[in-house]
Amino acid sequence: LKVLADVGLLGMPNAGKSTLIAAISNARPKIADYTFTTLYPNLGVVRVAPAKSFVVADVPGLIEGASEGAGLGHQFLRHLQRTRLLLHLVDVAPFDDSIDPVQQAKAIAAELKKYDPALYAKPRWLVLNKLDMVPPEERQSRIKDVVRRLRYKGPVFEISALTREGCEFLIQKVYEHIAREHQAQQPPAEVDPRFTGEH
Repeated sequence: LKVLADVGLLGMPNAGKSTLIAAISNARPKIADYTFTTLYPNLGVVRVAPAKSFVVADVPGLIEGASEGAGLGHQFLRHLQRTRLLLHLVDVAPFDDSIDPVQQAKAIAAELKKYDPALYAKPRWLVLNKLDMVPPEERQSRIKDVVRRLRYKGPVFEISALTREGCEFLIQKVYEHIAREHQAQQPPAEVDPRFTGEH
């Protein structure tokens, strides 16, 4: 499978993926409050420094049943197979109190696992978004609660895609990860035995 993008954004519809890709890259996705704004992958180039960049893909929001083809399920999951790193965006300030972001995040992880265990095993970082909507004194307890209930052990990033808080740190870390992956995949240079004294 040819790589579609270095990074795939994962999350429920309305998790803020389009806002994030617009904040960090040159992509200008359609951003709206209704579900399924994104029908095709939006690809954006994120410039970390003049000669350092990576490509991020915002693909349609994932819903339960996607691995069976619900919503735009299969198409969406196929795009994610062609990325190196997944950023799982979780809205920590849902506008509806009946929505539990942790349940949503678990449902998405379950869909990945059902569809393709290799996709589930891909590096997946937790990105807690919409922190600008949480009162500062409540932030740490809310973040701890989400991480604990998800039993998540990997890297956690706290951001607001809207105000760009935390975004710079996130893209630096993503770039470092992608650069390490690229290096690890480079075939070793062929050495002419005449120059090694081993003839």
